[in-house]
Amino acid sequence: MKLSDAAKTESNAPVQCLSKRVMAPGTGDEAESGVKPGNSFLIITFLHDESYLLPSQYSEACRPWVIQDANRLNGGCVCSTNAGMSTHVTHLNPAFCRDRQQRLCRRLAELSIDCAVFISHANVQYLTGFRPHRLLHAIVALDADGTCTLIAPNSEPDDVAADRIVTFEAQWHATLRQEQLEAGARLLADTVGRKPTRMGVEFSEGTGHIVHAFGGGDVSGDKLLDLDPILWHQRRHKDPDELAMIRRAVDCTAAMYDRAREIIRPGITELKVFSELHAAAVEVAGEPLIALGNDYQCNSPGGPPRKRAAQDGELFILDLGPCCRGYYADNCRTIAVSRQPTDVQHKAWEAIVEVLAMVERSVRPGASCRDLYDQAKGMLDEHIPNAFPHHLGHGFGLYPHTAPHLNPHWDDTFEEGDTFTAEPGLYAENLKAGIRLEQNYVVTSDGVERLTEFSLEM
Repeated sequence: MKLSDAAKTESNAPVQCLSKRVMAPGTGDEAESGVKPGNSFLIITFLHDESYLLPSQYSEACRPWVIQDANRLNGGCVCSTNAGMSTHVTHLNPAFCRDRQQRLCRRLAELSIDCAVFISHANVQYLTGFRPHRLLHAIVALDADGTCTLIAPNSEPDDVAADRIVTFEAQWHATLRQEQLEAGARLLADTVGRKPTRMGVEFSEGTGHIVHAFGGGDVSGDKLLDLDPILWHQRRHKDPDELAMIRRAVDCTAAMYDRAREIIRPGITELKVFSELHAAAVEVAGEPLIALGNDYQCNSPGGPPRKRAAQDGELFILDLGPCCRGYYADNCRTIAVSRQPTDVQHKAWEAIVEVLAMVERSVRPGASCRDLYDQAKGMLDEHIPNAFPHHLGHGFGLYPHTAPHLNPHWDDTFEEGDTFTAEPGLYAENLKAGIRLEQNYVVTSDGVERLTEFSLEM
């Protein structure tokens, strides 16, 4: 079976990267692998979970991704003395990336766009599987005929969904170039070799270098279209490989809450909790994380951690959102510092749990997000009037806040494949200072699947 056929099998099951190991000479691996003294290899292996993967897919779709030079994993260091930051880590299944390209091409044809160019890290990864280091720039061009060109920093990545890969020097003698995007845009224009009749770009990304490289004023007005709304909508419908990445981020949060319940006691500081939870998440991820969530304050609705000690009777709201290789989780638990919530706190907790149960009963494709918010707000107001001051939830994935918006300022409806949060809360002085519980879901054809299968208990 070809790798490009992996997305066509009967379950469209995802590949889940769950473990990795470094082989070293003298371990018995070198004879089979060809590892020699002085070499370092990183082998990323995949776990076969019958709920996600058919046996027919395992041998090809779950083959190990082999990355030469483990020091370059996820970017290495900025001033590396070898090739600099790695651009060689594959995040997504190339077969699913090709499917995403084809879906986008159909939309481009409807709009008579003959070339679409993307510079955001999120869309580059979404379409090709390649996510450059955060300080490096890559560019993707997708022609109407389906040809995908990747302009990559420093060296060619392996196992990405691109027909042409052209590299440029993003570093000179280990120094980052500030004009990377300009250099990449010129190279892309030279590679494509023509001026598009009608071009699409991400207006939100400040694409002046792209437009200038393709002719400046000749590509303007109705010849230049904003692709942001198109990609934002397409990215709502998560593919199996994306769900696997999100599940990995959710697994990090589960470990963080486990650690929080072990250590939260009167006297512990918010900064200490933050550092311990950071360590727990990194241990599960097996690599550094670029985000950890927003709220680590005790006796507060939320905020960054402070050098403040938790007090007996207070509640600790932990709203956690680690980002694993580009994909976010976002969920929340509230923990009683004394481990013995008061009657008032427990009754508020019960009211919030009832709202989450209502969400799980109500959501299906086509359901109104605004109506769901209104219903949740009414339930919470019956318990404590006007104590629920924020949204009910939002979509998440390659960005922490996306559609669907469970918010009265939008009028969204749920769609199959949406990943979203539901985060009802109540805040009052006698709660010290409030309770928020947040679950993560994916919308199925007839309801929702909960992704956060761990305790809500305080």
